[in-house]
Amino acid sequence: MAITEPQDDALADFSKRLVETGGTSKTVYVGGSGPAVVLMPEMPGISPDVIRLARWIGDAGFTVYLPSLFGVDGAFPTTADGQQVVRRACVSAEFRAFAGGGTSPITTWLRGLARTALTECGGPGVGAIGLCFTGNFALTMTLEPAVIAPVVNHPSLPLDDPAGLEISDEDAAMVRERVQRDGLTVLAYRFDNDRWCTGQRFAAYRALLGDAFDGRVIPGETANPEPPPFFRDVVGSPHSVVTAHLVDRQGHPTLRARDEILAFLAERLGRSPGRNDPG
Repeated sequence: MAITEPQDDALADFSKRLVETGGTSKTVYVGGSGPAVVLMPEMPGISPDVIRLARWIGDAGFTVYLPSLFGVDGAFPTTADGQQVVRRACVSAEFRAFAGGGTSPITTWLRGLARTALTECGGPGVGAIGLCFTGNFALTMTLEPAVIAPVVNHPSLPLDDPAGLEISDEDAAMVRERVQRDGLTVLAYRFDNDRWCTGQRFAAYRALLGDAFDGRVIPGETANPEPPPFFRDVVGSPHSVVTAHLVDRQGHPTLRARDEILAFLAERLGRSPGRNDPG
């Protein structure tokens, strides 16, 4: 039985909503103002590190939509609880964690969330940021025309194929066509010694997208050496560039990655006047 409890105070500055698309409803935390950005949580859930990233996005002049997809919202799980979350997600009908499974069905709901966000916030389009387990979802979300700024951070799926992409052949062809037709750039990050997101995976993205794939690699030796327990004990290597393994120090490579992501969103989406980048 899981012992990690929800931490409502950790998300007190976000509005908590139930968003329904296509007959499916999920909890979404919304904060900030300006053009919309859908920030998907990393495994094993909406941790304080993911919330910190969401606040940075809001502070930079965007409305951030943070959907609850798995785990306990607002808490760092114990190692055991985090492993339970992973096991449940791997057998869930919403996700395709292993090679040969094709596109995860959850991306259909996420594309609907992007449409809702564009209707509510306006602007030229929506940003989509995936992290770890949800990393590749940001790419699949480009099947929705509203999504014009995809950021694929350290995508870990499929778990059993380091050179694979978590997407069906049909969807991959449509994504490639959409990216080429509309001149999109797919921004991506990983650490050079990440065992969950390897150089083989980035090579597969480049084979699919060509020059539209902007894959950036950060030295693993610069990663936060004291991440939360799940990342220390289960992930076991530098992995989460802008969350668990980020070092919040000016000039640090991971903080530069955060700033590059915010600049990418600003370039593609614009932003509300008078808002400042986080510092």
